[in-house]
Amino acid sequence: MYENLLYEVTDAVCRITLNRPQVYNALSPGLIQDITTAIEAAGADQQIRVVVLTGAGDKAFSSGADLKEGITTSLSAGGQLALGDSLRATYHPMIQAIRNLAKPVVGRINGLAAGAGCSLALACDVVICTDEAYFSQIFVNIGLMPDAGSTFFLPRLIGPQRAFDMCSTGRRVYGPEAAQIGLVSRSVATAELDTAVDAVVSYYAVAPTLAIGKMKKVLNQSLYSDLDHQLEQEADSQDVLGRSTDAMEGIGAFLMKRKANFSGK
Repeated sequence: MYENLLYEVTDAVCRITLNRPQVYNALSPGLIQDITTAIEAAGADQQIRVVVLTGAGDKAFSSGADLKEGITTSLSAGGQLALGDSLRATYHPMIQAIRNLAKPVVGRINGLAAGAGCSLALACDVVICTDEAYFSQIFVNIGLMPDAGSTFFLPRLIGPQRAFDMCSTGRRVYGPEAAQIGLVSRSVATAELDTAVDAVVSYYAVAPTLAIGKMKKVLNQSLYSDLDHQLEQEADSQDVLGRSTDAMEGIGAFLMKRKANFSGK
């Protein structure tokens, strides 16, 4: 079904693997479209309650834009680069699909995440990387600025000064530092990556998915909202959740002092 990635569903878990290891999972227009389509498919499948996004091989999550393919598709009729139009047609729908997905997305960062590959990693809800993995905003090395959402995610995750440092120097931020400054959720030894990811995934696979989807949406809005709006969003969402199967199960389990068995609905 997908030319550039692997899409696997086991029980409630969807695993999306960028599958261009020969070019360090560089983001070609085809791969970007596949990621967008796969995320949308995961959203439509009621069986799926958590998504894992990772890269094939042991060297890279994604090295960023595939310049060879991307430049060809970004040339205007006059022979100049029309990068804005290219971003709007490819990267923007991909990032928005991840952020709008009403299910948690766990980024399994198994190697370098550079340029737009870094943006893709930061769009995930939970990011777990290896100590050897690194994140780099390499756009400056070719005279460009970060895109695909990095200028939105970075200041909110690590603050404006650290964000400017990463963007303006393109330096590598390895796993331990990334975890220390809040760029990622956790950094672990390579041998422990799957164990750490599986623990998070196992939690979300049986968690109240509807509630998590609602909180993800409202937390997204809080980044550019005010208190009054957030209070209304909380009230509206709680109104919906209060009538959900999982809320009835959770409240009943609490009162009966037993473990809740959430269905995700």
